[in-house]
This record gives sequence, structure tokens and C-alpha cells, in this order.
Amino acid sequence: MKRSLKLLLIIFLSSTSLMLSQTNKKVKMDKNFTHVVYFWLKNPEKTEDRKAFETSLKKFMKNSKYAQTKFIGVPANTPREVVDNSFTYSLILSFPSREVQDLYQHEDAHLLFIKESEHLWKKVQVYDSVGID
Repeated sequence: MKRSLKLLLIIFLSSTSLMLSQTNKKVKMDKNFTHVVYFWLKNPEKTEDRKAFETSLKKFMKNSKYAQTKFIGVPANTPREVVDNSFTYSLILSFPSREVQDLYQHEDAHLLFIKESEHLWKKVQVYDSVGID
């Protein structure tokens, strides 16, 4: 009985330690090239449009060969004069270089996302930037 309890305790502590180490891993944004996209859906109040858009966008993110950091967001509703909360979704991607971002623009996953979702949006705004030291 004592031996079983020790073994159980060791397994518990090991699995807890592994979970904590995986939870605390930080994803480092690649500062070489950042691609920020804002989407305004035609019908943002329609649940089925939002679901279709999110499904397509998540599929695209899962299948993108080139995007490193991948973030999908919605407005944080921070009511300050300098903040634009009018968009429906945001997408932030990072790439190791402009050349890799150019490849991403033509990859099948990206083109399929556009084909599946462009009928859902009324406006898309993109901001690309490169990092400084």
C-alpha cells in the first residue's frame, strides 16, 4: 500500500510539472515582419456568418505553412479616443522575412480562406511592418 501511494504521488507530481512547463511556454513574436489584418464583416450580428468566418480563419491558420505567430482577436472595447473598435476581427501574423510573407500570400491555405470568406466581409485593412532594433 505504501509503495502504491509513493508511485501514485510520483506520477502525479511528474504530470503536474509537465503540464506547468507546457503552460508557461511563451511564443516569441518574430520581429522581422508582422502582418496585421482587420476585417469588418457585412453582417457582424449574424451568428452563422461569424461562425463561418471563424471556422475558415482557424482552418487557414492551422494549415498555413509560413505564418509563425498566429493571433485571431476581436475588439477589446477599450473606449479611448485613439482606439478604433469598429472592426469585427483582427489577425496578427509574424514571418521571418518579407520573402516568406510573400510566399504566404500565394499559399493554398491563404487563397482558400479568401475564396471561402470574402463574401462575408465588407472591408479589409492590412498593416505590414518590419521590426527595428
